[in-house]
Amino acid sequence: MRKILLSIVAMLCCTAVYAQEKITVYAASSMTNAVDELIAAYQPKQPLDIVPVYAGSSALARQIEQGAPADIFISANDNWVTHLLNKNIVTSDKVTLLAGNQLVLIAHQSSKLNSLVVNDVAAWLDALNGSRLAIGNTMAVPVGMYAKEALEKLKVWSSLAPMLAQTNNVRLALALVERQEAALGIVYKTDALMSNKVKVVHEFDSSLHSAIHYPLVQLTERDTVNQFMLFLRSDQAKSILQNYGFSVITGTDSFAF
Repeated sequence: MRKILLSIVAMLCCTAVYAQEKITVYAASSMTNAVDELIAAYQPKQPLDIVPVYAGSSALARQIEQGAPADIFISANDNWVTHLLNKNIVTSDKVTLLAGNQLVLIAHQSSKLNSLVVNDVAAWLDALNGSRLAIGNTMAVPVGMYAKEALEKLKVWSSLAPMLAQTNNVRLALALVERQEAALGIVYKTDALMSNKVKVVHEFDSSLHSAIHYPLVQLTERDTVNQFMLFLRSDQAKSILQNYGFSVITGTDSFAF
């Protein structure tokens, strides 16, 4: 009986240790492929389980606010990190800049459209031809918020607003164009590069919208999390991010709000 009890205790202890060796990473949808590769590059070096959760930054931030067990958060927008800071869920010393991105206009690969004069309403209407413009939710999803800023500065927003197909994340906007359910879409350059079904017909000037930053947020204090955070700011991680088209701001010590 004593041996059985000792065996059960040993099993429970091992289970507890194993449970502690799990890292949950909440990451913006546009980071899906890059984060998958980052995890694949790091995980074999460590006896732990790194679990990614991908969604729109707004949805992830709200889940974190409600107590979701995330260890690391990679947002595609400064505002949602500021939201967590204001709620005292994270402190600014746990936030650094990881990467940047670019906003682009895409069409299906079969489209005859190769470029667009983006400050010309008539050109937009002709290109859409009664179809829709796929875009992230302009009130909450970062890519949609950036897109709205750009379209407003180009003075075409009011004309295009009724034609929007708003989605919960950037990958859904990309999918609408891939399936030809929307003639055009505004996504990140990195997402456009991942698809062989779409082409870039315009790259928006960065002056048209807020800087597209990917803040890296550490939510928990454990040695395994600390070590993975160091890896995410390493030269190897930087190279992986660049391969996916991200501009890299790895190693920034502080984040200005």
